[in-house]
Amino acid sequence: MLYIGIDLGTSAVKLLLMDEEGKIRNIVSKEYPLYFPHPGWSEQRPQDWYEKTIEGIKELVEGADASEVKGISFGGQMHGLVALDEKDQVIRPAILWNDGRTGKETDYLNQEVGKEKLPEYTANIAFAGFTAPKLLWMKENEPENFQKINKIMLPKDYLAYCLSGVHCTDYSDASGMLLLDVKNKCWSKPMMAICQVREEQLPKLYESYEAVGTLKPEIARATGLSESVRIIAGAGDNAAAAVGTGTVGDGMCNISLGTSGTIFISSRSFGVDENNALHSFAHADGCYHLMGCMLSAASCNKWWSEDILRTKDFAAEQAGITRLGENQVFYLPYLMGERSPHNNPNARAVFFGMSMDTTREEMTQAVLEGVAFALRDSLEVAKSLGIKIERTKICGGGAKSPLWKKIIANVMNLKVDVIGSEEGPGYGGAMLAAVGCGEFKSVEEAAEKLVKVVDTVEPEAELVAKYEERYQKFRKLYPALEEVF
Repeated sequence: MLYIGIDLGTSAVKLLLMDEEGKIRNIVSKEYPLYFPHPGWSEQRPQDWYEKTIEGIKELVEGADASEVKGISFGGQMHGLVALDEKDQVIRPAILWNDGRTGKETDYLNQEVGKEKLPEYTANIAFAGFTAPKLLWMKENEPENFQKINKIMLPKDYLAYCLSGVHCTDYSDASGMLLLDVKNKCWSKPMMAICQVREEQLPKLYESYEAVGTLKPEIARATGLSESVRIIAGAGDNAAAAVGTGTVGDGMCNISLGTSGTIFISSRSFGVDENNALHSFAHADGCYHLMGCMLSAASCNKWWSEDILRTKDFAAEQAGITRLGENQVFYLPYLMGERSPHNNPNARAVFFGMSMDTTREEMTQAVLEGVAFALRDSLEVAKSLGIKIERTKICGGGAKSPLWKKIIANVMNLKVDVIGSEEGPGYGGAMLAAVGCGEFKSVEEAAEKLVKVVDTVEPEAELVAKYEERYQKFRKLYPALEEVF
């Protein structure tokens, strides 16, 4: 049997073909544009996602027996607002997770509705990237478009709709809308009233491993797949990545170094961070998780290398970095503002501590370290809640760098387990498809059988001590600059 996992990212859709033993048979990636119509805004055309996905599926199954494909599922960029009219046509470009236009609406929700009420309604406070503030922005600034809304979708769920004809979402992705009562796994009536949306405008809720339908006949014909292929709900990208790294069950941790960066802690029981620095979301395994999310992680290194240094040879840029824990240059990685733990869309990236003898290598090292320090900010919040973590899985494009993994291990003082597949969300999506088709009894069983640790990066006591001193300096920089931002 074959299963397709679709990772709908911010820069590209990556499709993965996996067999029942967990072996990756093929990977295809298709890029599409990102639009910035105003400073701080970030949009994409859902039609681009769909067209590139169909292209990708055709290419993915070339050379394979397409009749063996039994299921398709997803890991997708979260929080994006896809608004459909009564004919299921897209009303306006999707407003993405890293869009910062909703400062006014976020303040209204946190200050007027209140940081006490919001966690009661949704288990979370408002962040600028969440879907509910986007709806309020649209209501205020594009009232004619707001009135046309018949269905409110998330990015990967728009793809699921295109393939199956079903308006659906899963609990993990819906958790990031600020419209879901996460604890009770149902739409929040108070939040629907605040946003002036009706329940029939929201998609039907599923567990991530549940089938929502089958492939539409015209899509089957276009891709060469069978109409009996099951479409499985899938998960938000971080929950899907956690599945793909085996971060399921209780007390497991995963760090993702993608465009954004996350620290993801799985739990069998529901829990809320009373400081509101970490998100409390449903997990793709049917349970829950806490998550700290930074908006710019591997994208910081991409920006620094490609846009500033004008090179795509990341390995060569990192080759000369040898003096870990001794760098005098610091980097605050807030290129798109920041979410966890600061919740400040106005924060910006900063280099600090340069002198006349600062080298190119030190600047590059500062970027890698700055991302690690910012992830540790969220780890410190988890520790304050009494959560004890000794090791973590790692995934995302940044995880391909041996140097960055070593920095992460020592900054965070965690054992970093490297798994056989680095394709977190796509692999997790394929695993969810396999579970939804009955290949495995549960997500935990699939993870136990398919996810293999192939290497572990151990923290070194001397380096941990050096980075502890560096981190204590780093954590003083944001408070000192907050008023300037």
